[in-house]
Amino acid sequence: MPQFPDRAWRHAFRAVVRAGGWRLEGELPDVPKLVLIVAPHSSWWDGIWGLLFKIALGTDIAFMAKRELFRWPLGGLLRKLGGVPIARGEAADVVGQMVERFRARERLWLGIEPEGTRKAVVKWKSGFWHIARQAGVPILPGYFDYPRKVIGLGPLFHPTDDKDADLAALRAFYAPYKGKHRGV
Repeated sequence: MPQFPDRAWRHAFRAVVRAGGWRLEGELPDVPKLVLIVAPHSSWWDGIWGLLFKIALGTDIAFMAKRELFRWPLGGLLRKLGGVPIARGEAADVVGQMVERFRARERLWLGIEPEGTRKAVVKWKSGFWHIARQAGVPILPGYFDYPRKVIGLGPLFHPTDDKDADLAALRAFYAPYKGKHRGV
């Protein structure tokens, strides 16, 4: 698992997470590469709590976020924390770019919110599945459960040749978990 940052920072951020009443459920897998999907994404707080947990756990997780977030004053900080700006709506080969990142590195955990927005969606975006499948890496389902103040991790999921069945299985995994403003 990629590591970040030093122990003093991790302890400080663990204290912040505990003071907020949050806890972690599940285990961090010991694999060098994976795609972490996190849902339900229903609030700006998801990103804040997610970054706090990332630092508290000492995990170096790159994450994709809309390009607009990378303007001043947050842009430099988000990049330093592992942010990868994505131009939503443009015909960029984001999947291909992320697959190349996996191929070029010995270790990479990439975080993606499959809904692609904080609004309720009927259908998830499937880019995360294509990235994992083409890079040959597992998917780690991560979740927010606001009523219980839990950020959790499920079991590793290995994508198959059946995208629709895989997406249905992953969506079913998230059924019990509730976001700040809605469920999945």
